Amino acid sequence: MSQALTTERRAVLHRRVRLIVGFTITYNVLEGIIAVSAGAAASSAALIGFGLDSFIEVLSAVAVAWQFTRKNPERWEKPTVRAIGIAFFALAAYVTVDAILALTGVEPVGHSPLGIAIAVASLVIMPTLAWFQFRTGRELESRSVQADAKQLLLCIYLSGTVLIGLLLNSLFGWTWADSVAALVVAALAVREGIEAWRGEVESPLELFEEMEEEVT
Repeated sequence: MSQALTTERRAVLHRRVRLIVGFTITYNVLEGIIAVSAGAAASSAALIGFGLDSFIEVLSAVAVAWQFTRKNPERWEKPTVRAIGIAFFALAAYVTVDAILALTGVEPVGHSPLGIAIAVASLVIMPTLAWFQFRTGRELESRSVQADAKQLLLCIYLSGTVLIGLLLNSLFGWTWADSVAALVVAALAVREGIEAWRGEVESPLELFEEMEEEVT
């Protein structure tokens, strides 16, 4: 555990949290609009799910931003973390239904160069942002900030999964790969939702901790 924070250091970290969530909200609104539009055009369940996750990340970031505008942010930890967990479950439910409909052949999945581009962009941006937020949340010993960082971590997993599905469809015509990718997205969302609901956000994120050890 970290040493007790001074009032000045805590104020700095609170400002940092607000900056992080402000950037997260702006980026994910743009990402969500692009991904959902591209997914709808290509009838891609995975890409639509990826876009909806962006909007859920916005809601999660808004919840954290709201918490850190309170006079005593620590008091609002539990309800904020629970709200993040509910957002994960909502995403999983939608993506699962959409993927099953796609697998039944209701609509063929088309190619989406724009979807591939937005997935690659997220793989570049999100790891650094998630790592920075996780370090801040751990120093604050804030469950909600760490849970929101895990939202960004999920976005990294989703970006890679969606990218693989889109590439397999574009290169080999494997339309089923999109639905499989979407179901992986749903499974990851359920897992993260359960952990957030239980408040299990202090469990190690090995990638972040290894990166931090290298830095320090």
